[in-house]
This record gives sequence, C-alpha cells and structure tokens, in this order.
Amino acid sequence: MTEYGRGHRGLDLTVPSGTPVRAVAPGRVSFAGRVAGRGVVSIELDSTGDPPLRTTYEPVRATAKKGDKVTPGDIVGVVEPTGSHCQASCLHWGLLRADTYLDPLSLLPPWLLHRGPSRLLPVIGVPEGPPT
Repeated sequence: MTEYGRGHRGLDLTVPSGTPVRAVAPGRVSFAGRVAGRGVVSIELDSTGDPPLRTTYEPVRATAKKGDKVTPGDIVGVVEPTGSHCQASCLHWGLLRADTYLDPLSLLPPWLLHRGPSRLLPVIGVPEGPPT
C-alpha cells in the first residue's frame, strides 16, 4: 500500500461546501458524474504522456461536462455538502496515471510548495511565477 493508494485518492483540502472547484492544469473533462453517491470530476491533462495524467476532484457538483476543454483556473464544479471523514467540509484532490495514484502536489511549481502552510487563493491576483 502506498501513501496515495486506493482508498485515499490524494489530498484533503478543507473548504466550505459551495466553493468553486477550478482545474489545476489544461486538459479535457474525462468524467463528470456520480460515483458511490458522490459527485466526481476527472480531467485528463494535456501533453502528459501515454497514458495521460488525470486529476480527480470530489465531492463536486459538476458544472463542466464530459468532453469539455478546460484551462487552468476554469471552474469545473462546486464542492458538495456531504458527510465526510474530514472534520469540516473538504475537497479530495487526486492525481493518477492509469491506475497508479500519485502526489497531486507534484503539479504545483516548487516555489509555491516551500512557502509555509498551503492556502487556497482566488485565481485573480495570484502571481504567475516565483516572487522576485
């Protein structure tokens, strides 16, 4: 069993229900629907090899549809209220290549990962590169 193995699916991000969920990278929605009673959105990422990397987001009420092209920051749904294993409402963010679960933080630029605790920020006004 690995840290990102079946049954965990990545990272838990504490956010209130109703929070917009945004695509982290460019790609195409490969799934938008319900799995085991929860809303799920999966996006196959552009130019990431064969098989391509795929991000997953749940529990999400999808606004994007299967086949939609997305760019970073595009809203693909909103966090659904659910009885969750998290103490507060949370979004599960996963990354896979085929059936292998990976660390979704690997999609973020290194300068963003070494600056203290992670915080979700609005897309508007977020710097596009390392601070100078």
